[in-house]
Amino acid sequence: MTHTSIASNCMQPVQHTSPRTMFLPSALAVSLTLALAACGQSTPAAGPGGPGGAMPPAEVGVITVTPGNVGLITELPGRLEASRVAQVRARVAGILEKRLFVEGSDVKAGQPLFAIDASPYEATLASAQASVTKAEANLMQAAAQAERYKPLIEAKAISQQDFISAQAAQKQAQADVAVAHAAVQTARINVSYAHITAPISGRIGRALVTEGALVGQSEVTQLAVIQQINPMYVNFTQPASDVMKLRQALASGQLKGAGKQAASVRVVLEDGSEYPQPAKLLFSDLTVDTTSGQITLRAEVPNPQGTLLPGLFVRVRLEQAQASNAITLPQQAVTRSPQGDTVMVVGTDGKVTPRPVQIGGQQNGQWVIMSGLQAGEQVMVDGFQKLRGGAPVKPVPWQAIAAATPSQGAGQPQGQAAPADSAAKSASSPATAASSATH
Repeated sequence: MTHTSIASNCMQPVQHTSPRTMFLPSALAVSLTLALAACGQSTPAAGPGGPGGAMPPAEVGVITVTPGNVGLITELPGRLEASRVAQVRARVAGILEKRLFVEGSDVKAGQPLFAIDASPYEATLASAQASVTKAEANLMQAAAQAERYKPLIEAKAISQQDFISAQAAQKQAQADVAVAHAAVQTARINVSYAHITAPISGRIGRALVTEGALVGQSEVTQLAVIQQINPMYVNFTQPASDVMKLRQALASGQLKGAGKQAASVRVVLEDGSEYPQPAKLLFSDLTVDTTSGQITLRAEVPNPQGTLLPGLFVRVRLEQAQASNAITLPQQAVTRSPQGDTVMVVGTDGKVTPRPVQIGGQQNGQWVIMSGLQAGEQVMVDGFQKLRGGAPVKPVPWQAIAAATPSQGAGQPQGQAAPADSAAKSASSPATAASSATH
């Protein structure tokens, strides 16, 4: 029965009203729906990829391998330290009278900082000076008596013992004068200690004592701390095992020295920003810490603006060696697992195959590939979710994929939304025709 005959029979008036005859229109409607559905299935819809609805190869982002000399930068934890630290202490006992500096300011070497009551030490100095005068008077008398005894001993008018005693008294008087001068010098030093000055130039912290406090009575009291923060030291540690591996690689020729860059160190602050002034490597400790197995290194970094502060934790980037014919890849291109590191390589036929590689470190957020890849090969970086078994893919530069418009979905290449919409409309068309025919 054709579609026309079915439709014409449905349009004829009903002659009988028996129950069997009342179900005729419903049966015809079901037959019409099945016939239309069969007609829709018999005609294939033209897909966007070509005849039969075949999808085009998925676009994936790739990077072309280009070997070259790559510096192996090691990032290590470190801590900043002032290049010079001086503790200001009271060297004599007394009452602290004045604080002569502003807390947190920069001071110069020799600048007055504190004043201790110096009156007891000034009195001691005056007494010592008087003792010098007395000793000098005794020396004058002893020297005169010894001088008078010289002609008398020649004339044998006095005994030899009297002459020797006069000479001994003169020498003893000379010694008393020397002792008195030393006492004067000691008293002057104590008076100068009562006026406390800065031992070095730098930035001074808060005062640790206040005016009116008794300092230096039983021990040398610490009054303040001065730190020289330009330049600064950055102390950092490196595992001894890494140092030994680096030395073996340099000895075998796998790596070569970084040359002048080996002495260049970059400091990374806590917020991730890199300090603009480069540091200079000073030394590497010769002893390994027995508790941690680390080797201590120190670098010097300029700090003219006082941006860096002592005690601040930082990261240190140090280039210790360079790898020849090495390759850098974004981190998302490498799959790391306990079985090894692999990348996905796109062949000339568009097929994607895994490739094991050897990683030698990282540089600026990229892995440094030491071996496993050849120049000119294309390594897949983006579009892993589009892989379908062994189906070929279409490699495009990774930058072009990264620059896709925000209106597209994540990982959705251009031109893929339209085929899905067309297929949905094609699938819904038979049901729509059946509904129209029923009504």
